Amino acid sequence: MKLNLGSGNNKLKGYVNVDMFEQSNPDFLMDLELTPWPWEDNSVDEVVMSHIIEHIGQTTAIYFNVIKELYRVCKKDALIHVQVPHWNHDNFHHDPTHVRKITPIGLAMFSKSRNILDLKNKGAESKLGLMLDVDFEVVKVNFYLTGHWLKIATDNKWTDADFEYHARTFNNVCETIDITLKVVKLGE
Repeated sequence: MKLNLGSGNNKLKGYVNVDMFEQSNPDFLMDLELTPWPWEDNSVDEVVMSHIIEHIGQTTAIYFNVIKELYRVCKKDALIHVQVPHWNHDNFHHDPTHVRKITPIGLAMFSKSRNILDLKNKGAESKLGLMLDVDFEVVKVNFYLTGHWLKIATDNKWTDADFEYHARTFNNVCETIDITLKVVKLGE
């Protein structure tokens, strides 16, 4: 089974399109913040979450429940494709329904191996994977520059360091981020 969570009007063929708004005519009508979800443990092969996770969980407890449900329903090695607005882009700031910034590092905090390494190094990062008993590995991250900045980056042959400097220093450099997570489950 493949889920397109928060599908809105962007329905994907071959996926169960899930949304809380009836007018988008989803395959399955539900509020993702209401847990438990109706799917069986280890029943989902792939998840798409395009411009939805930044709208979920105004409280940390609700957000964590969504993360735990996502982990519960996914099979070992399932891929979760997350697309969100960059936290330093106007598209993120102007939408009053955005309740939290989603970053690659923020999602990487749900990795048990990262948590264990941080413990070993006496780091101060929240050990969310260990705390919630979930395990996701960030396997791919793509940043999409806005047109103006893409031209500058191309003309000046930006390195990764150049991109990182500009994205941290200026607003509206990057419009969207795609983050792919892999579900890690042992013994299955």
